[in-house]
Amino acid sequence: MTQGQTLVFDRVTKRFGAVAAVSDLDFTVEPGRVTGFLGPNGAGKTTSLRMLLGLVDATSGRATIGGKAYRDLDRPMSTVGASLEAAFHPGRSGRGHLAVVATAAGIPASRVPAVLDQTGMTPYADRRVGGYSLGMRQRLGLATALLGDPGVLVLDEPINGLDPEGIRWIRSFLRALASEGRTILVSSHLLSEVRQTVDDVVVIAGGRLRFVGPLSGLEGSAARVGTVSSLVDSPDRAALAAALAAAGHAPQSTAEGLSVDLAPVEVGRVALAAGVPLSALSASGMGLEDEFLALVADPERAAEGGR
Repeated sequence: MTQGQTLVFDRVTKRFGAVAAVSDLDFTVEPGRVTGFLGPNGAGKTTSLRMLLGLVDATSGRATIGGKAYRDLDRPMSTVGASLEAAFHPGRSGRGHLAVVATAAGIPASRVPAVLDQTGMTPYADRRVGGYSLGMRQRLGLATALLGDPGVLVLDEPINGLDPEGIRWIRSFLRALASEGRTILVSSHLLSEVRQTVDDVVVIAGGRLRFVGPLSGLEGSAARVGTVSSLVDSPDRAALAAALAAAGHAPQSTAEGLSVDLAPVEVGRVALAAGVPLSALSASGMGLEDEFLALVADPERAAEGGR
């Protein structure tokens, strides 16, 4: 395995005629972490990844891997493994596909059975790819990306088409790769697909950066704009309501308890200070998934995460 490298998008812009597919992207992806590259379909994710991999030239700015453009890497497939719009010959077996790619890239043939085992594809290796399910094609694409034992993995929608067992497998697999010091960049149009996998998130919409930072910062941004509220209850609901009101808040009575525009931790502090026991406390209002959807839906909204 080569050492994980830092990926840098330095004010990258790509225009197709009068249309700006990507505008002024500026972020880094660090080794030893899984970074989710998130945005709705058409947000510019694939164009951005193609620029990183040298498949599309940037109109301005620069995308680099360990300080180098992809075309300047000495051994590209041993530095960066990518699964991006993978195409397979339907009449070729999975093993045959990997053997052809390994030969073309000068990678030892011994890596073929190794990556088949690594991705759980050995039982299906001699079947024709044309008969593979979408999930099996995803695993074959991942096996192809791993052929050079790279320190960097760039995966476009790797969870798409996987069944629940496959999703659990790839989550733990990517976490294990990151724990080895590799750099993992995973794109998705659904936060729910990757939220249990990623450490950091980069959110784009309309080709523009909306958020960059740790996953916890995305949920925290909702709190900063006053969109997190709590549902709370107590055996002495009247005393709880009085304590919240005395602290300057306006609780609303519901069938389940009291709703208040305050984060759960702050509600707990108010109740503790007033000596009021709680029987229920949970967050309501805008959570992480809602914040993500709000970011990609509102072109004027952006949030800055802390690193």
